[in-house]
Amino acid sequence: MKTLLVLDPDDGWLANALAENQDRLQIVTPTQYLSGAVTSRGDRVRVCNLCRGYRYQSMGYYVSLLAEARGHRPFPDVLTIGDLSLARSVRMVPDGLEDLIQKSLSPLASDDFILSVYFGENLAKRYERLARSIYSQFNAPLIRCRFKRRKKTWRLAQVSAIAVSDVPDSHRDFVAEAARRHFDRVAVTKANYRPPRYDLAILHNPDEGDLAPSCETALKRLIKAAAREDMRAELVTVADAGRLFEFDALLIRETTSVNHHTYRLARRAESAGMVVIDDPTSILRCTNKVYLAELMQRAKIPSPPTTIIHRSNAQDWIRQADYPCVLKRPDSAFSQGVSKAENANELERLLHEYLSDSELVIAQPFMKTDFDWRIGLLDGEALFACKYYMAKGHWQIAKHGDASAKTRFGKCETIPVELAPKKCVTLAKKAAGLIGNGLYGVDIKESDGEFYVIEVNDNPNLDAGVEDKVLGVELYRRIVRSLVRRVNRE
Repeated sequence: MKTLLVLDPDDGWLANALAENQDRLQIVTPTQYLSGAVTSRGDRVRVCNLCRGYRYQSMGYYVSLLAEARGHRPFPDVLTIGDLSLARSVRMVPDGLEDLIQKSLSPLASDDFILSVYFGENLAKRYERLARSIYSQFNAPLIRCRFKRRKKTWRLAQVSAIAVSDVPDSHRDFVAEAARRHFDRVAVTKANYRPPRYDLAILHNPDEGDLAPSCETALKRLIKAAAREDMRAELVTVADAGRLFEFDALLIRETTSVNHHTYRLARRAESAGMVVIDDPTSILRCTNKVYLAELMQRAKIPSPPTTIIHRSNAQDWIRQADYPCVLKRPDSAFSQGVSKAENANELERLLHEYLSDSELVIAQPFMKTDFDWRIGLLDGEALFACKYYMAKGHWQIAKHGDASAKTRFGKCETIPVELAPKKCVTLAKKAAGLIGNGLYGVDIKESDGEFYVIEVNDNPNLDAGVEDKVLGVELYRRIVRSLVRRVNRE
């Protein structure tokens, strides 16, 4: 993929510093880029926008705006430019970054601190993690962050872009080196090497362990499958968020949630024109059980009778509920945030707990089955069919212990899709079709010959020896082929 560096003619010091990179980096002025003289629409191009400002309707704003319109990959994108101009974006930092700010700045004597972040780096090694995390949240080449301490707590007060002309003389050598490192990561440097047609980022989180949606072997199989389809795949984590726009597509293999970096990265990638699985709309719809319950009911999809409980109707529900019943937090996942109440006392205790941090809770009658069907779908077609059996001695497929206990899972049985009950597969297709045409896992219970949709998952498990047991490596190749087709359409 071609890289353009859009730089003001008066900022020659950086152009000179990057002269040795010009075999893989083309430096152009804002006027040259806006005139369309240097590229054609549809070219696979990354655009590093180092204009002197990004205010609304400025040269810098239009470089990123027109880059998106031309199908190029701007850095920063228009969404980031908007974030830099909105005070609320500074207040909405994720919890992980908030904790890192306190840890990094607590030793300081002053109550005011400014951090300069150059291509995700800072001159001081001790602020390296903080700089990288800020960069992943506000993905722009040169940014300045101002922090203030109030009542012993540090807050990010302002984030703004730094013009190349405003880089202090004492920082210029470092900025040039940081830029070289950035563009070296982007470039393919092996001699006599034909790069794959597309680049795929596979987002994962090694810390998820057994609860990750894909095991290590499955991730390796995805990478190999991508290579066979002329796509270079690379495992990335949230720490690599600043590199997101180096890729053509993003495949999320980390547990998703709306109030989480997975959703933010999916949204940012999609806004930049990248292909994304799981797309942000699917994450938004699938990770909230209140939404799913309403959607299934409106579409007349068979599912367990569902009541949405809030503080106003909680006592009435306790009096009229049939026991046992199941309570679910709206954003529960993989058997976590789901509880069974055997009687009114248990239900009252659980409702008090759940409603303390959520305005709404899902309640359903308990349906006892030995296993749940999991039908995997991609592009509207069934990909795999599994039976997820309940964990031994438990009513769910996963039994979570305390923090020190390992999660226990029930056994899994994978069968060819054509051998799964046709009614089950058809129901799964219909339910997933209400969400989108991405990669989904539909959980279905079978009772007395009837099938009931429990939920649609946007981030279904793909584990070696389980979901891929029937198709083998072909399962991963189908996923990669879908990504390639989507990139081609883009």
